[in-house]
Amino acid sequence: MKKLFDFREEYKTGELNESGMKANPIEQFQLWLQAAIDSKIPEPNAMTIATCTANGKPSARVVLLKEINKNGFVFFTNYLSRKGRELLENPFAALVFDWHSIERQVRVEGRVEKLSTLDSDVYFNERPREAQIGAWSSPQSKILNNREELEQRQVSFEEKFNNRKIFRPSNWGGFILLPATIEFWQGRPGRLHDRLVYLRTEEGWTLHRLAP
Repeated sequence: MKKLFDFREEYKTGELNESGMKANPIEQFQLWLQAAIDSKIPEPNAMTIATCTANGKPSARVVLLKEINKNGFVFFTNYLSRKGRELLENPFAALVFDWHSIERQVRVEGRVEKLSTLDSDVYFNERPREAQIGAWSSPQSKILNNREELEQRQVSFEEKFNNRKIFRPSNWGGFILLPATIEFWQGRPGRLHDRLVYLRTEEGWTLHRLAP
């Protein structure tokens, strides 16, 4: 196998200047997300989300961003999953969007809140029927005896909801991350990358440059 320290790319496609940034980081993120979509990156809304237990033990995984609005970043999960339980007992999280092919990354940190039951219902009702059955079938993060156990649960719920509307499980729904920090990273030659970070204050957002 090739030695890992031999893997090295030079980043040369862009630069990041304070004068070109929006005053509101959510608007800046929307511009970058659209650029990622336009560049044909597979699942540009994929993000790593890191959570912690109440005593500070971290875990991370990739989930899909389902909405970005003026308040924050919305995603959905099983509330009884590991990330769901950690978010309920320690409602803070960090997100990372890695758009490596266009040499960009965004990091977000903030407080997390559950969405209303109405908002969770609206999204659940828009999901494909197969995904709705999946939400009922999977006891997410629980240990299974084998794959067949999961498939049997799927069959059972397909029979239960045969020719019937599938309603949202009460243990499944959305969260919104309310950002306190949003950092934009642009790769530059020689590893002297551009890092511009927005910090939320009582007066609004302030913009700062960080050393790479």
